[in-house]
Amino acid sequence: MDYDGLLTSYWQGQISRINALRDKIVAIVPSQPGRVVPEDEDLVIGQGRRLKMAILFLDISSFSERPSETDDEQKLLLRVLNLFSTEMIRIAEEYGGTVEKNTGDGLMAYFEDGGGTPAEIGSKRAVACALTMMAANDYLIKPILDATPVPDIKFRVSIDYGSATVARLGAAQRFNANVAIGATANFASKMLDFAGPSDIVIGASVRNQLPSTWHQFTQPMPVTTGWVYRLTGLPYSLYKYTGRWNRLM
Repeated sequence: MDYDGLLTSYWQGQISRINALRDKIVAIVPSQPGRVVPEDEDLVIGQGRRLKMAILFLDISSFSERPSETDDEQKLLLRVLNLFSTEMIRIAEEYGGTVEKNTGDGLMAYFEDGGGTPAEIGSKRAVACALTMMAANDYLIKPILDATPVPDIKFRVSIDYGSATVARLGAAQRFNANVAIGATANFASKMLDFAGPSDIVIGASVRNQLPSTWHQFTQPMPVTTGWVYRLTGLPYSLYKYTGRWNRLM
């Protein structure tokens, strides 16, 4: 995986994958979107491990406004969600992320430091992942939706970095899942409130870890979050990441 841009070979594989998924979804409509639960046999239920990680939230904008009253509307919306969600989850996993939640209209993924192939810090992988998600939606998924009555999907992304405890919660031999617990996860979720459609909002902790050449694409946001650094009392800054991958086709 190249975290500094899109490789032609990767992009061509993504095109083939989305086209194959589109054809499959057209033919088969599953009864429910489901939920992705990563397997981790190293964690015992009720125990956890503390890691440095970037946490990414994705949320589809104005999802509740989409028509979904009739049976036909629900089936069409379900096809679209399967196409979109499946590809977003796969992208996150290809960047070494672990998808904790798939809520239908969004997802949460975490990127621990030292993960991915090749190994890389979580912040860079998370931002690169968000950029690939935006490119896939704009250049691959949108043309498919343009042929249907379904409006294009717009989504927003928030990313923050810090320590979080990954724990396995649930009941043995029933439903259980890995969850990321801590202030970083909570704040990354709240950061979505400051993001509009097609925005990528990152915290100062993420920006500080990005390559210096990426800083030109970080625009300070004039917002007051109420969050401050514990040691200094200074406000915690947010940035809009304005860079995007160059289109390959």
